[in-house]
Amino acid sequence: MNLIAKTLIGEFIRLEPLCEAHRKDMRPAANDPDTWKRFIVRGDGKHYNHWFDGMLADQVKGNAISHAVIADGKVIGHSAYLAITPQFDRVEIGSTWYAKEHRGTMVNPECKLLLLGHSFACGAERVELKTHHKNLRSQNAMAKLGAVREGTLRHHAKCWDGSYRDTVFFSVLREEWPGIKAGLEARLMI
Repeated sequence: MNLIAKTLIGEFIRLEPLCEAHRKDMRPAANDPDTWKRFIVRGDGKHYNHWFDGMLADQVKGNAISHAVIADGKVIGHSAYLAITPQFDRVEIGSTWYAKEHRGTMVNPECKLLLLGHSFACGAERVELKTHHKNLRSQNAMAKLGAVREGTLRHHAKCWDGSYRDTVFFSVLREEWPGIKAGLEARLMI
C-alpha cells in the first residue's frame, strides 16, 4: 500500500489535505462542544489550536493524512486516514466530524466514498473504522455504510474528560468494496 495525500473531489464535497491554511477557516465548524463529547482529544474553543497542531504533527510523522471537508467553498468538517500501516496494507478512517447542519446529509456518505475509494486504489486490503461505544450515530452510519462490526475493546482509550472509551471496531475489506461502493453511489444517486 502506498497511500498518498491528494485532494479528493466529489459531487457535494471536496477533501483537501489539511495544512496551516485551513486553520482559520476550520475553526468555526469545530467550535461546537457537542461535536467533541465522544472524542479522545477536544477541539473546540480554547482547545482548537492544540487539536489542529496535533493533526498536523501526525501528518509530519507519516502515520496520518488529515483532510479539511469542504462544501460550497466552506470548511465544514474533518476526516483523516489514521494508523497508516503499509506493511499490512491497512489504514483507519477516523477523527471524522462535521458541523451540526451537515450531519445526516450527503456529506458523510460521499466523504466515505472518496476516502475508501482512494484507500483501495492505493493498495489497501483493509480499512478500519472505530468509534466510542456511546456514539450510536457513528455506529449506525458505519453499519449503514456496509462495514462489518468486529467487536468492542473495553477501556481502549482515555478521553479528554477523563472517562474511558470502549472502542467499537468496524472494517471494510478489499473484496467487500465493490458492493459498498455501489451502495454509497446509490445513496448519492451518482
